[in-house]
Amino acid sequence: MKLTRRVTEVLLAAAVLATAAAAPARARGHDVPLRVASYNIHAGAGMDNVFDLDRQEAALRGLHADVIGLEEVDVHWDARSEWRDLAGELAERLGMHVSFAPIYSIDGREYGVAVLSRYRIIGATNHEITRLSTQDPDPVPAPAPGFGEVVLRVKGVPLHVYVTHLDYRADPSVRVAQVADTRRIMAEDHGRKVLLGDFNAEPNAPELAPLWRELRNAEPGLPTFPALDPVKRIDYVAVSPGIAVRGATVADTLASDHRPIVADLSLR
Repeated sequence: MKLTRRVTEVLLAAAVLATAAAAPARARGHDVPLRVASYNIHAGAGMDNVFDLDRQEAALRGLHADVIGLEEVDVHWDARSEWRDLAGELAERLGMHVSFAPIYSIDGREYGVAVLSRYRIIGATNHEITRLSTQDPDPVPAPAPGFGEVVLRVKGVPLHVYVTHLDYRADPSVRVAQVADTRRIMAEDHGRKVLLGDFNAEPNAPELAPLWRELRNAEPGLPTFPALDPVKRIDYVAVSPGIAVRGATVADTLASDHRPIVADLSLR
């Protein structure tokens, strides 16, 4: 009887140890789903150039996204957006956390990019990249803020999310510098990363080629601009290794002059 009890104890102990050893393996193999989107909101105006935040709220709500990168975001900027805080208002309406990264801050008026997240934001940074200011009558390329980064923990999985708006000019030289800055900044962080934004260049543009060395373009095919009969693919969700893309699409809406891109991801 004593021998039998001893054997039972040994078998139970072995089972406990096996379960403990298997748990990290299961955790490592578990996929955490995440839906992300990128949307240039045109300072609240639609394809008809009429400011209508209700319309954009409806478009964003229809994406059912967990994390959204917004570009061309006014915060008390001027009359075109009724001097309102678009980042804060949209976050409140959608019940999401928000991090706003201004490109320009002038006497309380701000314009930039933002991240909305259903997950709590545990860290945020407004990085500088090379810019050619639209507010300077005689601009020269110089470091300026507006490359936003947030750190999230998605069901226990840490994630860095970045949102950017690259230079719009036909001359790609500023975008070349911005891509170099972006890669340098993102290389400082370890782990899983998602880059969202309006790159103002199509996937095969030479200035974007360095990005694709470290990142995967979630949806290389569908055009996003202009929203009415789009012909250019300039809005992006890009992911690092460790993130699988399960699907991506471009939403059909005229709530802005761009269409939003939405991607379903899995975090390993």
